Amino acid sequence: MLDPLAPPPQWLRAYTEPWAEYLNLPTLSEHIHEILAAFLFYQFIHSYLSPWLSTVLFPRFYPHFPRRTKLNWDVHVVSLVQSTLINLVALWVMFVDRERQSMSAAERVYGYTGASGLVQALATGYFVYDLIVSTLYVKLFGVGMLFHAISALWVFSLGFRPFLNYYAPTFILYELSSPFLNIHWFLDKVNMTGSKAQWYNGMTLLFVFFSCRLVWGTWQSACVYMDMWKALKQTWSMSAASALVEPPVGSVINPMVLEQRNVTLCGIDESCIMANIEVAKFSHYTSDRVPLWLAVTYVASNLILNSLNYYWFSKMIEAVTKRFRETAAPAKEKRPEEVKESIKHEAVLEAAAKLEKEEAHFIGGELDDEKTTSAVNVGANEDLRKRRA
Repeated sequence: MLDPLAPPPQWLRAYTEPWAEYLNLPTLSEHIHEILAAFLFYQFIHSYLSPWLSTVLFPRFYPHFPRRTKLNWDVHVVSLVQSTLINLVALWVMFVDRERQSMSAAERVYGYTGASGLVQALATGYFVYDLIVSTLYVKLFGVGMLFHAISALWVFSLGFRPFLNYYAPTFILYELSSPFLNIHWFLDKVNMTGSKAQWYNGMTLLFVFFSCRLVWGTWQSACVYMDMWKALKQTWSMSAASALVEPPVGSVINPMVLEQRNVTLCGIDESCIMANIEVAKFSHYTSDRVPLWLAVTYVASNLILNSLNYYWFSKMIEAVTKRFRETAAPAKEKRPEEVKESIKHEAVLEAAAKLEKEEAHFIGGELDDEKTTSAVNVGANEDLRKRRA
């Protein structure tokens, strides 16, 4: 499927192409305008829209937050908008991109579609914003968030070679749980800690996290490993046949790996013809510029992220079991149905809070609210402590 948005203006493409060639990121010049637009959009939300809209919608809370909490609030607003938008675009591409759906293993590794490039561009624009915010406020957020922003921008930028362009929408769906995680954070800040709204949101958060990060993420990780192995084996065998010698592992990619697609079924549909031709459009770049370290980088990053997801989920389970143990003693004084409902409610909230704390601790993006919280939030925290007691 072709990029649904208009191509970049010629002057911007001409300015970007030399840099894209130098960095071995040829598809970057096709999406540079989308990256810049996404960055400016998120920066506008952070600097103008979030402060204005938050003051209008939450006049009792936002204007009275200290500077750190306001900054963290604005960052969470951007994260909420970005994660919602990118997931909708990714799901749309996965359902309507017919060329992407019909890709072979080699095409899933080395091929390209403009629609998947759009997903990469929107994600890259956000990570550029994230990097700038992390750099400007490194004393507030810490170096952990800065390194997280650098690594995320690095991995997504490498997709413009193109490499694993097919999997851009697939792995973006890891972010399906992020909107609910942000909502959990917001509810804490507006005196709704322990409320039914937070409980329902927590239930959804736990289900989506388990489904998209553990079930979907593990399955798709296995798929990308198999595709990479098949594509690399095909590459090495074809290179050996053409050169009559075995090339160094990962050093040569034969352009014949991406065969010309049969466009006869498109009839006179010009967009269909162009979309099928586009799949192998950048094969002359991947013919000798995809080294083994690139595959190792993706595998290592994917393994680290999956390990973190399992670690965070184990912490959530630990929080749930801890809540059941803590409520076992006083449970005898209440009716069984009351006890069961209370345990469920507290366990879900505890698990959601644990996930928020663990993920924020990893990226370094959560500030110490015990030190920076306003008087508004103290009441919510005290109310939760009383209910638990």
